[in-house]
Amino acid sequence: MSGILPPKYGAGPHGIGDPDDKTLRKVEIDVLIPQIIRDKTKKEKCIPEVEEFTKCCKENNFMMIFKCRKENNKLKGCLEKWFYDKDFQEECKQIYLQERSEYRRTNIPKKFKKMQ
Repeated sequence: MSGILPPKYGAGPHGIGDPDDKTLRKVEIDVLIPQIIRDKTKKEKCIPEVEEFTKCCKENNFMMIFKCRKENNKLKGCLEKWFYDKDFQEECKQIYLQERSEYRRTNIPKKFKKMQ
């Protein structure tokens, strides 16, 4: 069973990868890091735009598709601005690498660390 994964993926104190390994797999680059970028952008960078869009949607229910275009465009513009910002991408990549390293070191997922 140990021959299935490359050694670097089965290394480390818990056999789930070397905590100090900084290489990224395709899924991490294409899915996991962009998810961090989107989450941080909504929670930290585009707060007014998210609030305006949310308020508009709540006020207009099914008509939001037509009535909230302005708010939606502002939100999309803000999200895109940060999504393609190289410095912000690097910041989010480093956050991901820190979280992954901590997981590999402790074998405790981030969601369970918050409960402790």
